[in-house]
Amino acid sequence: MKAMVLSEQRPMADSPLTLLDLPVPEPGEGEIRIKVSCCAICRTDLHVIEGDLPPRKLPLVPGHQVVGTVDKLGPGSSLEMGQRVGVAWLHRCCETCDFCTSGRENLCESPTFTGYHVDGGYGEYVTAPEAYVYEIPGVFTDHEAAPLLCSGIIGYRSLRRSQLKPGQTLGICGFGSSAHVVIQIARHWGCRVLVATRGEGHRDLASRLGAEWTGERPEDFPEAVDSAILFAPAGELVPPLLEKVRPGGTLAIAGIYLSDVPSLSYEGHLFHERNIHSVTANTRRDGHELLDVAAKIPIRPHTVVYPLDEANRALQDLEQDRLNGTGVLTVSSSS
Repeated sequence: MKAMVLSEQRPMADSPLTLLDLPVPEPGEGEIRIKVSCCAICRTDLHVIEGDLPPRKLPLVPGHQVVGTVDKLGPGSSLEMGQRVGVAWLHRCCETCDFCTSGRENLCESPTFTGYHVDGGYGEYVTAPEAYVYEIPGVFTDHEAAPLLCSGIIGYRSLRRSQLKPGQTLGICGFGSSAHVVIQIARHWGCRVLVATRGEGHRDLASRLGAEWTGERPEDFPEAVDSAILFAPAGELVPPLLEKVRPGGTLAIAGIYLSDVPSLSYEGHLFHERNIHSVTANTRRDGHELLDVAAKIPIRPHTVVYPLDEANRALQDLEQDRLNGTGVLTVSSSS
């Protein structure tokens, strides 16, 4: 099979992914093999490729927002051949630690992640445990569904962690793949949304999706918000966002990576029961709930499509904020 392979963690400017021929993988016990139709790209891919996250497997096929069809069943698998499914970041958890047995598998003590510990979706085939894949609602095309499998799921968990309630006001800082899904859910809940983001194109998209105010800096929010979500991996934005959160409100920090946070003032940033909630991966329940909500609204992700062999260019566009919405790699036909 053809796949884009990372052999050494390097800056995206070096175009570190190479198109190679690899053996087609075989599914193990309880696993399925998927013929990949498309795979969305994500900032976590950048963190894996560039070394912000320590290496876990090299060489590696990145990618963890995979849509395709069941191509082969491993021993003990029961899905139907040809069924359309999605693969997300959480590849497998131990299912025995205290976190897994209490419904908090996102905090599993020994998880494995797609496109990090195991090969992901930047190739023509991928294997995954049957219990960790998602049935894709028929309302979505493959390219629409792919961004929901990480950007959407993490956005949904971030929204829940922000403790936003219907009818309240949400502040968003950074407007990439997750944020453009979150705003559609928040507006569906009747919430007002304020968006701070650097790119003019991102601000335009936020306005078209229902943002009441857009600007470049959270300091310029015209009013305090009930909840806020930080999607940009910039720790220096935490203090100004907290200053804009109402007493009793919550700031959710959504990224897997964040630069250092400057000193916080207890009185100015945390007093009056302001909360900071980090977001760590997701549970399968988050994924199922998000796909159900997304199908009912229905959410329509904004996508920019690239062929598989242009994965380097797609990720460079993402890194340089040239993407409006989510980049999606077309791998093969799902038919």
